[in-house]
Amino acid sequence: MKTLLIVYHTRTGGTLQMATAAAEAARAEAGVETRLIRAGEATPDDVLGADGYIFACPENLAALSGEMKEFFDRCYYPVLGRIEGRPYALMVCAGSDGENAVRQMARIATGWRLKAVADPIIVNTAAQTPEAILAPKTIPEPELARCAELGQALAAGLALGVF
Repeated sequence: MKTLLIVYHTRTGGTLQMATAAAEAARAEAGVETRLIRAGEATPDDVLGADGYIFACPENLAALSGEMKEFFDRCYYPVLGRIEGRPYALMVCAGSDGENAVRQMARIATGWRLKAVADPIIVNTAAQTPEAILAPKTIPEPELARCAELGQALAAGLALGVF
């Protein structure tokens, strides 16, 4: 059985909604175990034990969130040279454009020699005031559907041996 690992961080719930939509859709795919793990709890063994990945985080101060960065810092060297060629995709819950968070995660994935298999999903909440930034987020259904499609597609690709 193949394993899809979804590592996420969330501050206001938006990224959790996105990651959960991807995980639920992926779990419908036969032959793939889907694991949804918060970045602070994910270990190098979790990364090594997976056949594909979705990394999901909020954009904080125009960058990937600190907890997601800490996950990559903690796991990078223990798995370096041991996961090349595995598929991955990215999701960002952003208050502005989200591009820098995507760029940072993609650069780390490139260092791991992972293979991007989908365009990143960036959901822009347009939160620009301190109140809006700190408020709980509700991700619109069309955006959650995109996240679900990504989870299902990655799981199907793993199940079929496409990746």
